[in-house]
Amino acid sequence: MELNADFSKPVVVRPEDYHWRPSPANGVERMMLDRIGDEVARATTIVKFAPDSAFDRHSHGGGEEFLVLDGVFSDEHADYPAGTYVRNPIGTAHTPHIGPGGATILVKLCQFDPADTEQVVIDTRSAAFLPGSADGLTVLPLHSHGSEVVRLVRFAPGTRLESHGHRGGEEVFVIEGVLQDENGRYPAGTWLRSPDRSHHAPYSDEGCLIFIKTGHLPAGARG
Repeated sequence: MELNADFSKPVVVRPEDYHWRPSPANGVERMMLDRIGDEVARATTIVKFAPDSAFDRHSHGGGEEFLVLDGVFSDEHADYPAGTYVRNPIGTAHTPHIGPGGATILVKLCQFDPADTEQVVIDTRSAAFLPGSADGLTVLPLHSHGSEVVRLVRFAPGTRLESHGHRGGEEVFVIEGVLQDENGRYPAGTWLRSPDRSHHAPYSDEGCLIFIKTGHLPAGARG
């Protein structure tokens, strides 16, 4: 299966575009954002777990990165409430299970550099944000390896950034509020992927919180 597999093209998926598909596990549904492969795939997905659902034990042949969007995601290692960012490197394994409240996560699979072996767990709701590059902008660094940089960015209401480029591309998920730029308006739940060397001038009239990854889509990248 190939979905949004040409990384040289921009992609925008808004909540009204969601089409949930069942997974092999009972009570687990997926909104596929990009994908190259079948059940084992290089994939970016929103996964929704019904209350008291579970997933069989599995290993991460290409690594796993996820952000808990809603509820509490659990495995044998810990409970991860909404706002938790987790990286499970290549070769790790776990058995997810979900409590009575259900959970929703944004997850990226099979996208790790083999040399990126750092295990990461960050509760972003209690972590301290740092001043950003413009007035009204604050940043929470989550991870970096080589050219890849992952962070949360908060726009205070009325924050505007100058036009800038993204060497290595940019991927954004809007967690709260509304992000805007010269190309459109992106409410909470929107996923955007912009190719290498793309440009834009983002702003937010009402304020927003976004998950952002840059530098991981070099020219000609495709999986």
